[in-house]
Order: sequence, then structure tokens, then C-alpha cells
Amino acid sequence: MLVGMTTDASIPETANLPTEECWKLLRDASVGRLAVWVHDHPEIFPINYKVDHETLVFRTGASTKLAAAVGRMVALEADTADADAGIAWSVVVKGQATAQARTPEFLASVGNMLFPWETGTKDHFLRIVPEEISGRRFRIAAPLTWGSRLDEATRAGLE
Repeated sequence: MLVGMTTDASIPETANLPTEECWKLLRDASVGRLAVWVHDHPEIFPINYKVDHETLVFRTGASTKLAAAVGRMVALEADTADADAGIAWSVVVKGQATAQARTPEFLASVGNMLFPWETGTKDHFLRIVPEEISGRRFRIAAPLTWGSRLDEATRAGLE
């Protein structure tokens, strides 16, 4: 068996997650992908975020991401795979992104916990107020169970 797969029948193949569990998973993670619309095409940016009272907060610089997100609908997706257990989860949040004021109270709480991975000035804070949140947990399936034929090169790599 390949690492990261499970045949444990007690784990459902796919389970839709209740909202409360989605928030718990988002709190346990800190990295997601922000999807925005830029001019005439979609763009996706990795971001570090924190959950604050069932909203998501992240920081960014004066950039394409900031211009495309402020005042607009965005989507954020976070996920994790547990290779040892052979399960994964994915949560998607859709909502309006708004500028967050840099008040002393905010900076002393959530703002103080946001540490972007990339260098540079990240002095803008944005908050995503969810209109929709959905999530699912699933077993990581073995490639030969994907429901489609594998070409010979892929099959040879699995043997």
C-alpha cells in the first residue's frame, strides 16, 4: 500500500462537515489559498490567516491581492492531509473582504498573531466575513481506485 492511503472502512469515503467543525479545522490551520478576480481572470494567492470571531483575517502589502480583494467577494480554501491516517479535509469560505482598521485593540490581539511567510511590508489587514462555509473530510484513495484508466507510465510508477 502506498503511504497516505487507507483501507479503513470506518472512515467514510467523503463526509460533509458541519459549520462548527469547519471553524475548528480553520482554527487549527494557518495557511490557505485566497481566490480573487483580477481584471478578466482568476488569481490564487497563498496567505497566512487567523480566525477571529468566525471571520478570517490576513495581512498583505499594497499589491494586486489587496486591490482585487478589498470590497469584493473572495474565496479562501484551506486543507490538510494526514498521510499516516490516510485522511484529508478541505474547507472553503466565501465572503466579502473588507479592510480592517489598525486599531490598538486589533493590533494587540489578532494583528499581533499574523506572521506572513514572505518578506516585505505587509501593513494592510483584510477581514473575510463569510457568507458561505463548507467542508468535507475524505479518505485518500489509492490511485488504482480513481475510476479512470492509468497510462502505462503511471501504472509502472505504482508497481
